[in-house]
Amino acid sequence: MQTQTLIIGGGLSGLSLAARLSAEGQDFLLVEARERWGGRILSEQYQVGTFDLGPSWFWPGQPRIAALVARLGLTRFEQFYQGELLYEDERGHVQRGRGFASMQGSWRLQGGLAALINKLLPEIPSDKRFSAMPINALRRTSDGIAAQTEAGAEIAARKVVLALPPRVAAQFSYAPALPSGALTAMEGIPTWMAGQAKAIAVYDRPFWRDNGLSGDATSRLGPMVECHDASPLEGGPYAIFGFIGIPPDMRRDTEALREQVRMQLVRLFGPEAQNPKRLYVKDWAFDPYTATALDQKPVHAHPDYGLPRALSDLWDNALVFGGTEAAPTFGGFLEGALEAAEQAHAAIAAG
Repeated sequence: MQTQTLIIGGGLSGLSLAARLSAEGQDFLLVEARERWGGRILSEQYQVGTFDLGPSWFWPGQPRIAALVARLGLTRFEQFYQGELLYEDERGHVQRGRGFASMQGSWRLQGGLAALINKLLPEIPSDKRFSAMPINALRRTSDGIAAQTEAGAEIAARKVVLALPPRVAAQFSYAPALPSGALTAMEGIPTWMAGQAKAIAVYDRPFWRDNGLSGDATSRLGPMVECHDASPLEGGPYAIFGFIGIPPDMRRDTEALREQVRMQLVRLFGPEAQNPKRLYVKDWAFDPYTATALDQKPVHAHPDYGLPRALSDLWDNALVFGGTEAAPTFGGFLEGALEAAEQAHAAIAAG
């Protein structure tokens, strides 16, 4: 296969860049290692409810995601926060009314964030996008870059956009080898969300709301360190989700982890939480297309993202970084994925 621009990574950044190039009539191919599209955007459907196991929120003051939601005709709604909050100390004692609604003012998307992916995908011709096609090697050529798939196929391109975490891209084979400073920089950029795990418990009834609770909780005991209401805008089914705070090595026994999550839900929200209709757990630390061994230590504060100087002008500007971690202002956020796609588009246009 041959193309002008090869985009590696079918998350929000790669999809938005591909949709823009398609609208402009430009020549490109988009490849994704997973069988599904969306990257770190992952939503599960139960009955008529959609629940986000990856990112859930975006915020006022993020113009790109707001414009995309409006252009695609999607509906945003504010995170539910009415009611009392819970605090669980290290001994498992639960207190009501302590803390504040940390996600008040954030936006969620009706139909989950997968609605973004489902609307963007048809804007990209089916013969221009390929899923289940991992890339494992990039080779500099006289007129561009040759990318090799794990199956042994080759794609020739003038430019390659790496719309994926730099640490994942650092695992590719490069010929000639990238400068050591470039690889060091790639490995030194923490992948946002890569060390995290998330649990979502789905119920027929929002009993916590009936009991005067918002669904917000913090815990010093765990395994979930922070919980929020994850219910749809209207109607059921209803849900609570939690960020799992214990280290990845302590999460390998998935059945034990799920039982610990159930026990904590009961401690926090009472016996009605004992038997959720569905209990979803997604551990991003063990997703090979998101995380590497360097991501086993979770990132607790937002890193200072943006493209290091060592990653500029690689292979005479034929190799471009276009994932959210490359965004200078909103790196790590959905807004950052769109910001990075804008930057990549400018690099493509510059020739």
